[in-house]
Amino acid sequence: MINNYNHSNFFPILLLGWMLVLATCKSPAVPSSRTPIKDIEIKELTKSVAKNQLNYKKFRSRVKTTYDNGKRKQQIIINLRLEKSKSIWMSATMIVPIAKLLVTPERVSFYEKFEKTFFEGDVSFINEQFETNFEFKDLQNLLMGLPLINITRGRFESISHPKYYILTPKSDKLRFRPTFFFDPNNFLLLEQRFMVPGTQRSLTFKYLNHQKLEGEFVPREVQISLFDGLALTRIKLEYTRADFPEQLSIPFDIPAGYQPIEM
Repeated sequence: MINNYNHSNFFPILLLGWMLVLATCKSPAVPSSRTPIKDIEIKELTKSVAKNQLNYKKFRSRVKTTYDNGKRKQQIIINLRLEKSKSIWMSATMIVPIAKLLVTPERVSFYEKFEKTFFEGDVSFINEQFETNFEFKDLQNLLMGLPLINITRGRFESISHPKYYILTPKSDKLRFRPTFFFDPNNFLLLEQRFMVPGTQRSLTFKYLNHQKLEGEFVPREVQISLFDGLALTRIKLEYTRADFPEQLSIPFDIPAGYQPIEM
């Protein structure tokens, strides 16, 4: 059963919600195939993946968001607006607007209308909540379905699989230990998994049911799973009415009289 609005669970929904693969129709360096090509050159594969990655400026979508931690299941509708390298904006509604979130490279700001409270901090707050080490650009990449790291830099090793191209970096100096799953037919990123060094935590993003918008392939659904070593939290994002607008407003002002909270 899906419960009504719960203040204590709402902020994690937003934080995980924007924590979906976009790729262009360009000629790949590696021929597309229904199944992975054996003994493929990794350098050529990463070139094909990079050529199909999105080069965007602005994005917006209506997002049906479902949060499930095994004990409570909750749904909200989020209006999402994103400007590359500048901002991630969300307005959550349950018939009427109930909260807003704005993330920039410098700040994280949030307010909710039920208890008239707000929070302001920096991106380190997000990392403290989930014991991660994300930067702002990482958050946007995860939201837009792009690999967390530059796929054309560094050294990678391939993992044999009958359905996907799977790449993982050889470096041990990364903040996360990522594994990337690519579709051999179109080189779209289908899944990325992360192990957080020194912990039992893992984070997985799956990108499903792509739709074509203005020549770009956008997933209709993003499935996020966070395991903290003991419990599993799942979030499903369903994207509708998505587009790449030329103009995009980011309205955010904390109303007068709202009280600050510590998270």
